[in-house]
Amino acid sequence: MPPAPRTLNIGILAHVDAGKTSLTERLLFDTGTIRRLGSVDDGSTQTDTGAIERQRGITVHSAVAAFRVGDTQVNLIDTPGHSDFVAEVERALGVLDAAVLVLSAVEGVQAQTRVLMRTLREARLPTLVFANKIDRAGARTDALIAEIRRKLTPHAASMTHVRDAGTRAATTEPRTFTDPRFRSALGELLAEHDDTLLARVVDGPEPTPADLSGALADQTAKALVHPVYFGSAISGQGVDALIAAIVAMAPEPAQNPAPDPAAPPRGTVFAVERDPSSGHKMAYLRLFEGEVTNRQWLTFASPGTRTTHTGRLTALDVVGAGTDDSRTSLAPGNIGKLRGLPDIRVGDHLGRPPARTPRFAAPTLQSVVRPREPGTTQAARLHRALTDLAEQDPLIRARTEPGGAISVLLYGEVQKEVIAATLADAYGIAAVFEPSRTVCTERLTGTGEAVVGMDRGPAPTGHWATVGLRVTPAPYGSGTAFRYETELGALPRAFHQAIEETVHEALRAGCGPHGWAVTDCAVTLVRSGFNSIFSTAGDFRALTRIVLGRAVREAGTTVHEPYRAFELEVPPDTLATVAARLTAMGALIEESGAAGETWLLRGTVAARLVAAIEQRLPGLTHGEGVWWSRPADERPVTVREPVDAPASDTAPGTAPGKPNDGLA
Repeated sequence: MPPAPRTLNIGILAHVDAGKTSLTERLLFDTGTIRRLGSVDDGSTQTDTGAIERQRGITVHSAVAAFRVGDTQVNLIDTPGHSDFVAEVERALGVLDAAVLVLSAVEGVQAQTRVLMRTLREARLPTLVFANKIDRAGARTDALIAEIRRKLTPHAASMTHVRDAGTRAATTEPRTFTDPRFRSALGELLAEHDDTLLARVVDGPEPTPADLSGALADQTAKALVHPVYFGSAISGQGVDALIAAIVAMAPEPAQNPAPDPAAPPRGTVFAVERDPSSGHKMAYLRLFEGEVTNRQWLTFASPGTRTTHTGRLTALDVVGAGTDDSRTSLAPGNIGKLRGLPDIRVGDHLGRPPARTPRFAAPTLQSVVRPREPGTTQAARLHRALTDLAEQDPLIRARTEPGGAISVLLYGEVQKEVIAATLADAYGIAAVFEPSRTVCTERLTGTGEAVVGMDRGPAPTGHWATVGLRVTPAPYGSGTAFRYETELGALPRAFHQAIEETVHEALRAGCGPHGWAVTDCAVTLVRSGFNSIFSTAGDFRALTRIVLGRAVREAGTTVHEPYRAFELEVPPDTLATVAARLTAMGALIEESGAAGETWLLRGTVAARLVAAIEQRLPGLTHGEGVWWSRPADERPVTVREPVDAPASDTAPGTAPGKPNDGLA
C-alpha cells in the first residue's frame, strides 16, 4: 500500500495591503491549480469570495485553497489582515502546521505585522517571511532585513538575493551554500541555537553545506529561525523559492502514517459559511485523528460549555480533492467541508478537546443595532441575520435588549461597517448602528444572599417555586461557577437545570445594579422547593432571575473597564511630547528606553482611549510612531460620568458616555 500523501496546512498572514491574497493567487497559479490569476482589484480571487471582501479588497473570513507539488498537498488558509478580525486569525492558528508572514518591501514592518509575529511565536508555529512588492518604487532589501531583525525576530535568515529592487525589472535568485559569505552568516545565525554547530563555527572544521541545510530545516521546524524570501506576487519573482521552502516543511511519509480506522475522530471547526444558492451551512473541519466519512453521525462540543450537538453528514468535500478523486473520507491532517450539521458553530470540536484551547481576547466594544424601517417583522429578520453571523464569529454575541433593539460585540469600527454591509447585501436589511461603547463588567464587592419561596401557595412573585441563592466574589479571571448546598435530588433534574442555566444567562446579560455582565463570582443554591402539581421549569427560570438580582444588589458591585498593554516606538525628538500627552490622559508608562534609533515606551491604558491615541499619534510623531497593544486586565472605572444610565440611552454591557480623552 503506498504511503499516505504528505499534507501541510499553511496560514497566510499579513497586515492590510501587504499583498497576501495576491500571493495566494500566485501560489495557486504557479502550481497549476488555477489557469488564470485572479485580481483583488476586480474581485476575481479564489479566496476572497464574499461580496464585501470583493468590494473592499480585504479578507474578512478565513478561506481555504489547495495546491500540490509532487506527493505533497498544501492547504492554504488565507486569513484576515485587519486588526478588527484578529479573532478570525487566532482561530485559524489552531489548525495550522506552519505559516507564511507577508510584508511589503516598501512599507516594511507595520504594527499589525508585529502583532501577528508575536502571535505566531507564542504559538511556536514554523514561520517563513515573504517580503513582497520588490518591483515597487521604494522597495528595500538589506535595510528591510535589518528592520525585520530589529522589530520582528532577531533570527531572520535572508534566503534571496535581489537585483534592481524598486524597479519593474527586479529579479531574484536563491542564495546558495557555495557562497562563502552566505554560508558564514547563516552558520553564525544557526549556531545561536546549536552548541555543536557553534563549536565548529568557532574552532572548525567549518560546517558543510549539508550540515547547514539540515540545521536550517530543523530550526525552522522548531520556530527558532525564520527564513526570509523576497519576491513579487504580481510578477512571480521569488515565488518558486517560497514554494520549495513551503514543501520542504511537510512531514516525511514515515512521520505521516496511514490513519488508524479504529481511532475516534478528533478535529476542530475553524470556519463556517453558508452556500449562497441554498443558504445551507458549510463548516471547515481540520481533522487531527481518526477518519470521517460521508453519511456518518458526528457529535460536536462547543468550547467552554457543556453544549453538544449531533448530526449526520449529508455531504463531505475534501479540500484539494479533484472531481475525479475517489476519496470519500477525510484523513488526519486534511481539511474537509461538511454539510448537514445545522447547529455547528465556529470553534466546535469533534472528539476530545484540543490540548491547547485558544483563549480569544473578548471584544471591547458594543453597539446597539436597529432596523432602519420600524416593525416587528424587520426586527425579527435582523435578529435572525445577526444570529447567522454569530455562527461565523461567536464572539459578536447578538443579544436582544429592552425595547427590541439588538446589541452586538465588536473589535473595531471596520468590523461594524462590514457587518452593516453584510446585512444590506446578503440579507436585504438596512440597519442603523448606534455609536460604539466600551464593554465593561461588574465584580462583587461582598457576599449577598436572597430567598423567595412558597408557603402554601405560589411565591409572592406568583411563581410556584422556592429559590435561595448566595453570591460570593471569586479570584480575578476565574469566571463564574454554580454550586449546590441543597441535595441534588431535592428537585427534579429539569428544575435544577433551569436554575443553573438561568444563573449563567442572567450574569452574562447584566443582572447587577449597573446593567453590566457580572463575572468572577460563585453562585450557590442554598434553598429550593417545588409543588409537584403546579411547578414548571418556567417558574424556576423566572424566579431565579429575581432572586439572583436581589443577591447581587445586596453584595454590591464595582464597575471595571478593560485595559490594554501597549508598546510605542517614537522618534527621540517627540518623546517628551508623547509621554506628557499619554500621562495626561491616564496612561501609565511603566518602562522607557532607547531602542536603536527610536525610543520605546511600555505601559497600560484604558481600552476606550486606544482609538483616540491611534488617531493622534501620526501628528504627534511626524508619522513615524509605531503603536502595538494587546488586552491586559480590567480595572475599576474612574471616569466622572455616572455609570447608571437609562435603558433607553445606554445598552446594558456598555461603558458610560465618552470621557475627556486628554488629547484635545
